Amino acid sequence: MDTPDHDISFTKMQAAGNDFVVIDNRSKLFTKDKLVSLAPDICTRKFGVGSDGILALFPPEHNNMDYTMFYRNPDGSDAGMCGNGARCIALFAHSLGFDKKHRFNVHENIYEANILDSDSVVITFPMEASVNEKTIGGETLYAIHTGTEHVVKKVSEEKLKYEEQLASEGRKLRYHENFEPKGTNVNFICGTDSTALKLQTYERGVEDLTLACGTGAIASALVWHHLQDSSRSAQKYSVETKGGILSVHFSFDAESNTYNNIKLEGPAHFVFKGTFLQ
Repeated sequence: MDTPDHDISFTKMQAAGNDFVVIDNRSKLFTKDKLVSLAPDICTRKFGVGSDGILALFPPEHNNMDYTMFYRNPDGSDAGMCGNGARCIALFAHSLGFDKKHRFNVHENIYEANILDSDSVVITFPMEASVNEKTIGGETLYAIHTGTEHVVKKVSEEKLKYEEQLASEGRKLRYHENFEPKGTNVNFICGTDSTALKLQTYERGVEDLTLACGTGAIASALVWHHLQDSSRSAQKYSVETKGGILSVHFSFDAESNTYNNIKLEGPAHFVFKGTFLQ
């Protein structure tokens, strides 16, 4: 059972500016319900540690796994998969003695991590993805699931600078009836080259723009590929976020119009260690 006033040892980490409170929970000191209830307090930036989410490393829930990644948004909601968080917990796990190459699960999905160094952690996603066009308010948007729900909108490079406007539009789309009941993350992209783009993401659960979003970077890269006439099946895209550069690797099957062999590569760094007092 949880001890309500138990102090919590944590490690603060960030990946391209997406920051997390990370907890080693291999001893199962905290239940999942306790961590869900803890998230709003520990993630708040004025009264807590401050982060875009809480990560906990649990014992593996499936055979042939090294551990389970448990993630919650600052409001305690389940984000599904978090790409930047995955790179952080992979580097965190390595600091605890896990191999540079290892496997972990998020819910029922199995991911592979490969830690080259702190500036290059690669996560392989076990999925196929496809781009679905939607018309909302007379504009064409692109919905895609990359471990969690995303919608992508193409905008001008100038518009990416108007963050209050992006946040307002992102909030409306996040709650739009077309994406009920879960809602969606919202990505605003501008292509800068055939395999490069800039990105701003409004994250569901954070309820604001964040400096980076890993699954959003994947979604945006796949949509940018979708918007171009590209005959190559294997691709590597560079996604520039406010917090740094992420690389998205993937293959494209023209017959089925699906993406697979998806990998997210980018940095992950330790910031500090501390104790959260309850």
